[in-house]
Amino acid sequence: MSISNLADLFIYELRDILDAERQITKALPKMAKAVDNEDLRAAFQEHQQVTEQHVERLQRVFEGINKVARGKHCAGMEGLLTEGEQLIKEEERGATLDAALISAAQKVEHYEIAAYGSLVTYAQLLGRNEAVDLLNATLNEEKETDRKLTALASSLNLAAAEQAA
Repeated sequence: MSISNLADLFIYELRDILDAERQITKALPKMAKAVDNEDLRAAFQEHQQVTEQHVERLQRVFEGINKVARGKHCAGMEGLLTEGEQLIKEEERGATLDAALISAAQKVEHYEIAAYGSLVTYAQLLGRNEAVDLLNATLNEEKETDRKLTALASSLNLAAAEQAA
């Protein structure tokens, strides 16, 4: 796909984040299974459901601009999720792995926050008001997930520090 204007860039980025969200829906169950902390497991499971809603919203955005909801491989998300998978494979279960997976999850959230922030701006500039509303709802949920992970990290990081002592 050639990107020659903002409308093209909007579609390009929509396809990228659609693939990213689909990758996340596959990764979250693995992350939930790998952690010991029940609150963190519940947060990953909850975000799995929320992420499925993000995919549905993106499909609605595509419908609103009369485009097929087709993803474009998101190498950035693949890299972030691969880092998390390596932690799961290589590290022992426990508080330190839980803390590491929170960090991995927050990297993912920050990627999504950046992507959705840009998409909201593009949609505003293109006068795509329905897309603005849908994308902004997802952006706000991503920010809320990041806040929840930060709150969990405060206690889990302490547990990881005690584990090392």
